[in-house]
Amino acid sequence: MAYLDNVSVAKKANVYFDGKCISHTVVCADGAKKSVGVILPSRLAFNTASAEVMETVAGACRYRIAGGEWKSCGVGESFSVPANSSFEIEVSGEPYHYVCHFG
Repeated sequence: MAYLDNVSVAKKANVYFDGKCISHTVVCADGAKKSVGVILPSRLAFNTASAEVMETVAGACRYRIAGGEWKSCGVGESFSVPANSSFEIEVSGEPYHYVCHFG
């Protein structure tokens, strides 16, 4: 799906890691929250409060969840991160575009 329909978008961006990750919060008509963003080439670590599904829209990444094995994720693929956990993500080459689905 190329579009998220019937949503509200926060005007102010969420900027992390000195601009290496930039996203906007999106709230769907049913109240579900997501973020839509881009990660520039880098290796970053995130903590999760709620469960997350990272959907790859463009580019590719490598990731590992809470110290597990490194895995790859490309366009049309996704990976899930449990609540109260963490993950590392590594982007090389072109920027990684994603939709993060919370909950």
